[in-house]
Amino acid sequence: MAVVRWRPVEDMLTLREAMDRLFEDSFVRPAGGVRQGGTAQLPVNVWEDSDAVHVVSRVPGMDADQLDIQLTGENLAIRGRFSSEAELEQSKDWCWYSNELWYGPFERTINLPTRVQGDKVTAEFKNGMLHLTVPKAEEVKPRSIKVNVAR
Repeated sequence: MAVVRWRPVEDMLTLREAMDRLFEDSFVRPAGGVRQGGTAQLPVNVWEDSDAVHVVSRVPGMDADQLDIQLTGENLAIRGRFSSEAELEQSKDWCWYSNELWYGPFERTINLPTRVQGDKVTAEFKNGMLHLTVPKAEEVKPRSIKVNVAR
């Protein structure tokens, strides 16, 4: 059996910490997702290799032409809108039993970590997965330097 010391001062949350936690749990990360009237932040994976920056996101139920992708300098923006079944049907006879899927507009702006070649960006969309390949500018790509032996 372990003895645990009671440290009331360290164990108590300050009022500010309690309010921060309440605000974040209620508004920043709502349990039910984002509903109509709000804009969701699209989750993405971003990584780079020696040649490009890669951005991958899941956008299920979307068609490629429903996505708006724009590159301005080193800022990459992905926007779109998920429609709900209620919006599609426009029926007034709905009786929800569970409404957990989020819908409405989404967007994500990513500040790319390096200079890129905007005219060579490629976007692949397959089975709800969006994969963007953003080539790095030539001047920021790593280069091998050959060492000549002096005689």
